[in-house]
Amino acid sequence: MSHAEPGVLDRAVSALCQVVLWVTTTIIFLILTANTLLRYSTGSSLQWANEVPELLFPWLVMAGVVLAAQHGSHIATTFLMASLASKPQRVLGAIGWVTVAVLYLVLSKATYAMLDIVHDEKSPILQVPASWTYGCVLGAMVLLALLALKSAWECARHGAAHSAPSTAQG
Repeated sequence: MSHAEPGVLDRAVSALCQVVLWVTTTIIFLILTANTLLRYSTGSSLQWANEVPELLFPWLVMAGVVLAAQHGSHIATTFLMASLASKPQRVLGAIGWVTVAVLYLVLSKATYAMLDIVHDEKSPILQVPASWTYGCVLGAMVLLALLALKSAWECARHGAAHSAPSTAQG
């Protein structure tokens, strides 16, 4: 894992994802708490109170996925890379990260193509288009592709030890 100071991309991705995590978690908590208190105190509940957390939860999850990738918290198999000499390690590592970035971009393109299709599907009460949820998946895939490309660049320049996603702290 790289111990270098996180770059602009790392800081921006980290800040964006942390804001999404804090905002979605806070809103979900407040709505669920208010609805629970209302239900136990008056026997009624807010009609839309279950729908908003359902709409926000995917954003919370996708922000967490991107942060986990950025911090190198996903499962990785490194024994092959560790057994290689420096130059082959850099080449294979860079190829691997570029492949990952391309796959994320393919997923981004497929998700983008679906936005028009799912836009007509609306949530039952608030009538929020389903494209809202697909938008968070699209955003996460693009951010993951950018982080993979950054890792490919770092791997090509410095080797596998420096290409692991950084631990950008916000």
